[in-house]
Amino acid sequence: MITRRNLLKAMAAAAVFYPFREVLASDNAERRLSLYNIHTDESLDITYFSEGRYDFEALGRINHLLRCHYNNQVKPMDIRVLDLLCDLKNRLGTDKEIQIISGYRSPEYNDYLRSMGRNVAKNSFHMKGIAIDFSIKGFNVSSLSSAAKSFLSGGVGQYPEFVHIDTGPVRYW
Repeated sequence: MITRRNLLKAMAAAAVFYPFREVLASDNAERRLSLYNIHTDESLDITYFSEGRYDFEALGRINHLLRCHYNNQVKPMDIRVLDLLCDLKNRLGTDKEIQIISGYRSPEYNDYLRSMGRNVAKNSFHMKGIAIDFSIKGFNVSSLSSAAKSFLSGGVGQYPEFVHIDTGPVRYW
């Protein structure tokens, strides 16, 4: 039986992945990402938002590119993390390809990385589809991290070779 509480829980869970931003008249700009997955050697240059609407086919293609390369599992990525990545690219004034180190990460791959001594969180936001690790040629990680922090949105981690962004609580490392 579907109760009001269960319905609200399901709606809240779905909003994590497709939380449609309030689109303001001034925010109808096209949203385009040029992505390259370093593990699968796949690229994608795609518009995922135009004319005030998200393109579900384009989002599906982005989700596929950001899949877990360990077992090819695909999980819907949070639109907010895609929008944050797009806003970051726009703030930097670049259309350069964004190199993806990690998008969605399956629990199996996360456990494997932990068993190999990699410093990954046990309950990584990558497993929820709300985090992306990336780099952009021509930009050092310090400038990428600073630009990401300027949005005051989610987590930003700076590593030697890449930057982590997520749509969890605001925090920096």
